[in-house]
Amino acid sequence: MEQRWKEEDFLSCSGSNKFAKEMTAVAPFADIDHALRSARNIWFNKVDVNGWLEAFAAHPEIGTTSKPMSQWSKEEQTTAMATANDSTMKELHDWNARYKEKFGFVFLICASGRGSLEILAELKRRYDNRPFVELGIAAEEEMKVIELRLGKFFHSKLRMSSETAKASSSKHEGKPHENAGHPHRTCPPITTHVLDTARGCPASGIEVNLEMWKGTQTSPSFADRDSRSWVLHGSSVTNSDGRGGPIMEITDHVEPGFYRITFDTGSYHPSGFFPFVSIVFQVRESQKSEHFHVPLLLSPFSFSTYRGS
Repeated sequence: MEQRWKEEDFLSCSGSNKFAKEMTAVAPFADIDHALRSARNIWFNKVDVNGWLEAFAAHPEIGTTSKPMSQWSKEEQTTAMATANDSTMKELHDWNARYKEKFGFVFLICASGRGSLEILAELKRRYDNRPFVELGIAAEEEMKVIELRLGKFFHSKLRMSSETAKASSSKHEGKPHENAGHPHRTCPPITTHVLDTARGCPASGIEVNLEMWKGTQTSPSFADRDSRSWVLHGSSVTNSDGRGGPIMEITDHVEPGFYRITFDTGSYHPSGFFPFVSIVFQVRESQKSEHFHVPLLLSPFSFSTYRGS
């Protein structure tokens, strides 16, 4: 079924009127890849600096509570807000003000799945950039936000079309209508990133392995030492943003069970205390359609983690 896009749909994805008009002009799209390719071309080749700044202005500061936020922004800042204490929130506020005074626009970062410390570290690092360099980085981050929102919008429309089709079919066939279920994912259900908290920057070049428990027991125990019970799902290496590549395939429903993410921290910190770090977590039957972002906050002599979104 053809997707019907409105200009306000694209405006809510970017905040740029020029972007929204250009996207509406080339819609509808054959698939999400077509939509994303069109969006990148329009954003970088047809929207000028004024359009970029218009989009930047539509974003609230990371961690702000002083003005209303769109549902998009609330969802994207969930992890940041959940991992921030009063001290971090104040520091974010102060650095946001310094950044805006220097560059003339709000600090832009694709905040989805990122903790407050990671965002603060990136803000401080980018503050030293020259204005024209930072403008380009902010535009790239805005494009990441646009891609994320377009993906959600696209699959939401697919779901609505499917529900409409099913309702029509049920009406004609006299069968009860069933829920269409969850939209298709745009990324693997389990993801990770690594932040170097000692240096205040992303940790790149760290090998990451994802395994699933397949032992004879229903769950792993503290006493179990049999590494053969853990089956490798996938591997990747963290990039310059500290983010791991796909460590499993994209699927709507992740298999319930116990998972282990292992980080080769010894290669990153040869003189550190941890030769590797393993994080074990459980995906329950009721959670199989959820997303599990499991980051590692690392220093030479300590580490921590949390469940992000």
